[in-house]
Amino acid sequence: MPRLKLLLDECVDRRLAAHIPDHTVKTAPEMGWAGLSNGDLLQAAQSEFDVFLSSDRNLPHQQNLPRFNLAVVILEAPTNRLGDILPLIPDLLRILPELQPGEYKTIGS
Repeated sequence: MPRLKLLLDECVDRRLAAHIPDHTVKTAPEMGWAGLSNGDLLQAAQSEFDVFLSSDRNLPHQQNLPRFNLAVVILEAPTNRLGDILPLIPDLLRILPELQPGEYKTIGS
């Protein structure tokens, strides 16, 4: 499987990066993009990342995701705490190779 570049939204616990092996994972604040609106963040991310990970369930309704040149994965868990999101990692790792730019998937609940 090719090594993908993933960007974690500010609403996702940054410690999640350590639990996504074999891929490059950065956070929005690490990239200097803290505080950007979702549209601006996706615009910036599409030139440097393959996948955007968020727990913002409203994102697909607020943005026209197919217009961005990266895949978006929404992590649906009871909270955005690391302990609630970690059980979703096996499903995330399973779908990563299949994701296409402009596509979005929801994992969890």
